[in-house]
Amino acid sequence: MQNEFNFLDRNEFNFLDRNEFNFEPSQKVVDAIRNFNPKDLCFYTRIYDQGKKSVISVRLSEIYGVPEEQVLLAYGGEDILKNAIHYFLMNGENKTILIPEFSWWYYNRVASECGGTFQMYPLHEKADTFAYDVDEVIAYTNRIHPRMLLLASPNNPTGNSLTSEEIGRIMEQIPTDTMVLIDEAYASFICSDVDYIAPLVHKYANLIISRTLSKFYGLPGLRCGFGFIGKGHDQFMSYINKYLGYNRFSEAVALAALDSDEHYRRVADDMDWGRQLYKQALDGLPGFKVYKSVANFILIKYPIEIKEKLQQALAEEHYKIKFMTDKGLESCLRITLGRKEQTQKVVDTILKVIGKDE
Repeated sequence: MQNEFNFLDRNEFNFLDRNEFNFEPSQKVVDAIRNFNPKDLCFYTRIYDQGKKSVISVRLSEIYGVPEEQVLLAYGGEDILKNAIHYFLMNGENKTILIPEFSWWYYNRVASECGGTFQMYPLHEKADTFAYDVDEVIAYTNRIHPRMLLLASPNNPTGNSLTSEEIGRIMEQIPTDTMVLIDEAYASFICSDVDYIAPLVHKYANLIISRTLSKFYGLPGLRCGFGFIGKGHDQFMSYINKYLGYNRFSEAVALAALDSDEHYRRVADDMDWGRQLYKQALDGLPGFKVYKSVANFILIKYPIEIKEKLQQALAEEHYKIKFMTDKGLESCLRITLGRKEQTQKVVDTILKVIGKDE
């Protein structure tokens, strides 16, 4: 059934620059919004009286097999990152965090907010992908001995990821007093298997895994992030937790989203169609290279001399994509994987600009 929550005015602008969700929410999410009783907002949730954070943390504990007391909840994945970096860099003398070379600019900004310093370890371009060199990450971490090591899997904007085996190898071979924060905001696009998380969190006390409902579940406007932490961090849990519980409206919508995997897997299939179209249409053309991605965006190298013309052509079609400015990626585009007609329009516009539309 077509729902009335057509949140994107499709006659106006198509934003494919911030990895947002250009599809429809699941029917269960729509129903949860429609059926929410506003009177529930007149009262705090009472689940904190049971020693639980939220009905969401209880549900996440069931899904991921991690004890509820080790589940993190926050105002988006951004909030988990900010709270963790602030807390661990401000406690003690070691205020260094290691981050990937090509990664979200926000990581180093958060470190600077709390007087921390960051150093970068490299990502390597290999054929049609970027990749972590796990041995190199381990060597950097042991040499620098940072308070925190940040891993993004998949990484934004390059789209590459780590396997659970690679994560385990890193955890085994670095100092145990280095907190490892894995940003898995885009991880659900890789596969539906989450069985690796509980064993990692159980084994490594210095591990935080951060996720969100913003990407795979398409609810960035809900601002609901979650994650998992190893044992023994009661002070940090007190720092990040909300004493009087969480937003009850967000709880209702989040529970509906978590119960809608089938809908969002179909959306992920449409995104994969988009990946293949970009690869088939653009890869191998002069100046172009389409990188492999396991997230809801794709990174494409393009002839930078067409930048202004392409920006103008896309604007005329009411489209916006991300023209990268990061050092080393200046000749790349990052494009959110949208609906099929959006992907087709971007491809057609690029081909028209380079004279390959016939």
